Amino acid sequence: MWNRPGDTLGIAGILNTISASHQAYLATGGLTALIGDGQLAHPGREKIIEVYYSLPIYTWTLSFDYQFVTNPAYNRDRGPVSIVATRIHAQF
Repeated sequence: MWNRPGDTLGIAGILNTISASHQAYLATGGLTALIGDGQLAHPGREKIIEVYYSLPIYTWTLSFDYQFVTNPAYNRDRGPVSIVATRIHAQF
């Protein structure tokens, strides 16, 4: 589109669910690395929309990323959350 053949634009939609057995584990006080506190009073589907743009700079690649997350960690009491990130990839 801008006559830059090395650039990349990506768009993704993600829908995550949590199993009944995982919900039961958390209800008994179980802890996980991703959910953390072990409380999941109002479980719901985690929905993520992501957009990224990547461009080459000499031998490196620079990427910009945006994610919008509703019901983060499967909890309807949390969020929505916006996540912004920048990445640099270098290979030696």
